[in-house]
Amino acid sequence: MYVMAKKIIAIDGPAASGKSTTAKMVAKRLGFLYLDTGAMYRAITLKALELGVDVNDEEKLENLTKNSVINFENKDGTSRIWMDGKDVTEKIREPEVDRNVSYVSMHEKVRRVLVKMQKRMGEENDLVAEGRDTTTVVFPHAFKVYLDADLEERAKRRFLELKEKGIQTSLKEQSEEISRRDKLDSEREQSPLLRDKDAVVVNTTHLTIEQQVDRVIQLFLQNVAAEA
Repeated sequence: MYVMAKKIIAIDGPAASGKSTTAKMVAKRLGFLYLDTGAMYRAITLKALELGVDVNDEEKLENLTKNSVINFENKDGTSRIWMDGKDVTEKIREPEVDRNVSYVSMHEKVRRVLVKMQKRMGEENDLVAEGRDTTTVVFPHAFKVYLDADLEERAKRRFLELKEKGIQTSLKEQSEEISRRDKLDSEREQSPLLRDKDAVVVNTTHLTIEQQVDRVIQLFLQNVAAEA
């Protein structure tokens, strides 16, 4: 039987299903490292856009990724992501990155480099990892959670999130953008959005964020007790 050296909770699900906020809060309450794998793809996307690298050029993106240093910092209950020594936590959430990250993450060679980085973090830390591939490729032996929510609710969440940041958008625009992301993420050849057969499904449509966090922790602790 395979025994993980470190405890890992892997959370996946479609865009705006609550993965990031839930994972951050679960990690904080358990004292685990928070690993946002999607933020790593966003950081590479941001760097490509800033350098004028075509998001469809796999070879150039692979080289860019190999020559990038990505770090996470959990401090005072918050998680920050650094790219090449620069804090890019806010910039990777801008609409231009939203529109291009799915294209960057389609490339197998880019994913291969980032997955290697992610696996190394899992060997060194108890962590909560969220994002594509976490339950199926990166941490196949983790405790797996698949968060889901209705499209209307997910669009509303993303709209309010961007509005709070002062970014002009509309509910209709976000509904269309998330539908587009769902289609791209589900149909792409490399690492499509899949629900792992061993993942526990938590529908968050009618749950508050506190309820989501409580539910994930409850399920994780039940799993730990069952395997003890």
